[in-house]
Amino acid sequence: MKLSTGDLLTIGLFFAINLGIGLYYARRGSKSLSEFFLSGRSVPWWLAGTSMVATTFAADTPLVVTKLVADNGIAGNWLWWSMAGSGILTVFFFAALWRRSGVLTDVEFIELRYSGKPAAALRGVRAVYQGVIVNTIIMGWVNLAIAKIMLVVLGIPKWEAILVCLVLTALYVSIGGLWSVLVTDVLQFIVKMSMIVALAIAAVAAVGGIGALKAKLAIYDLHHHIGGGGSHLDFFPASGAAYMPLLTFLVYVSVAWWASSYPGSEPGGGGYIAQRIFSSKDEKNAILATLFFNVAHYALRPWPWILVALASLILYPHGVLNPDTHRIDYELNYVKTMVDYLPVSLRGLMLAGFLSAYMSTIGTQLNLGASYITNDLYRRFLRPNETQKHYVMVSRIATIGAMVIALIATMFMNSITDAWKYLITFTAGVGLVMILRWYWWRINAWTEISALLASGITATTLQFVHVVAPDDPNAVAINLLITVVITTVVWIAVTFATRPEPMEVLSTFYERVRPNPLGWGAVAASSMQKDERQLVVSALDWLAGCALVYFSLFGIGRLALGQTAWGVVLLVLAAGCLAYILWDLRKRNWETLALPTPSPQRSQGG
Repeated sequence: MKLSTGDLLTIGLFFAINLGIGLYYARRGSKSLSEFFLSGRSVPWWLAGTSMVATTFAADTPLVVTKLVADNGIAGNWLWWSMAGSGILTVFFFAALWRRSGVLTDVEFIELRYSGKPAAALRGVRAVYQGVIVNTIIMGWVNLAIAKIMLVVLGIPKWEAILVCLVLTALYVSIGGLWSVLVTDVLQFIVKMSMIVALAIAAVAAVGGIGALKAKLAIYDLHHHIGGGGSHLDFFPASGAAYMPLLTFLVYVSVAWWASSYPGSEPGGGGYIAQRIFSSKDEKNAILATLFFNVAHYALRPWPWILVALASLILYPHGVLNPDTHRIDYELNYVKTMVDYLPVSLRGLMLAGFLSAYMSTIGTQLNLGASYITNDLYRRFLRPNETQKHYVMVSRIATIGAMVIALIATMFMNSITDAWKYLITFTAGVGLVMILRWYWWRINAWTEISALLASGITATTLQFVHVVAPDDPNAVAINLLITVVITTVVWIAVTFATRPEPMEVLSTFYERVRPNPLGWGAVAASSMQKDERQLVVSALDWLAGCALVYFSLFGIGRLALGQTAWGVVLLVLAAGCLAYILWDLRKRNWETLALPTPSPQRSQGG
């Protein structure tokens, strides 16, 4: 695809604005670690929520959605749609607790909840696990996505494309910290949302409109099924369907959402979602930000991607050849549609949109990874008594270090979709521990350590020792179930074979965070602090939140596919759920839920 001078100027201006924002916030971000990584804990809900959405709006996502739709139809998106239950759980059960904790990172939380050498070891392991392993896998697949895009669109070789984009992103992140990430996220979200809608309109028009798209997909399904029934347009799989096996669907919606981590929907909250919660100016803003994120993430954004993916099956029924691997790569269907059918006048903006998607995710992951390396490794174990200025300098160096590690990880990846599926199984079984550590006093540091080791070892082993054939459509679901069972047995056995945390530590945690007393036994009985929220009330909010997400998701989908009556009914139901949630939140006594602002920092291993 040839870019005009105007296109190049548009892209250049986009980079310049992002760098300018980083320079503008350089002085503010240099004040302290809290400013650099949490924007001084003063962020309003709309900014924190938009930043969460922009971060998950990565360059890889439309490519993965296109591959999922090609392989499994619309129902293939249940791989990540199923995680809404976990995201809404964070809104009503964990956002307020995270904000009360007053920590700088979700890894620092470990030494608030646990004690002694096991807690110190777990914090170090978690810092590496989150900041290096998981963070690097995510940045690796995002790098791979931008490389594929630049190769098809501009013919730029893989490593040149990654290096230029990654260095420019690391530059503004290392200068301005989280403030630059948050503000650029808003700009980037507006650009990329506008462009994916424009491409969806162009792609549907290219196949003759929605009616023609549905008719042609019916013919496509007849010619491409390998046994079984079903359609690419099915929202839910039918029994015996060729595209999305029912077993896989059931595992996703009944197990995966609470057992595994998906970026943005970690059970119990965590990662950059926790970081944005910490940065929110109070509990109310933290809850509203997380709620907005989940609705926008699952309901607002997917349909432009899905429409392009469906249209691309008609436009390129045999897929697109990857110039780098010389193999058919359905992830490139999305990019090829952009090259061939997007109006010439929008090409520069569309490429800027892809760069926005890339930079918003990489910017957050670089900042987050640097926070773990600086706060939870360097500051905690190496230099605990340095000045804030010193730690900010180290943070900037750590940002560059995270960039280098991400480059290395990209070398070992060929499929973004496969990397997504591996990460879901890699963390399977840990999720329940991440949930229960807030609500059950008996969870200890050894519980988490054993769960992390068991899930990582089991999932990785299953990548080489195949219980089922790798090309079996149920392979991911079966591997996930095996990993969950083994991990759960291991951590339960270890929990009861080791001592609980000391009462002093449990009491300190309970007093600060104020979880619901159910599950805290004698700790809650001896405390004057009580959480005003009953679990049954939070559970009703969770049910309403899940309904809000799925009614909105399917309502927008029905409207997009021309089923107006169904779409309107579902959106009205979604509005009712939102009204209930807002009514319930207004009843909360926010004054009594004031937040502790100091960040706990145990300097001794105990």
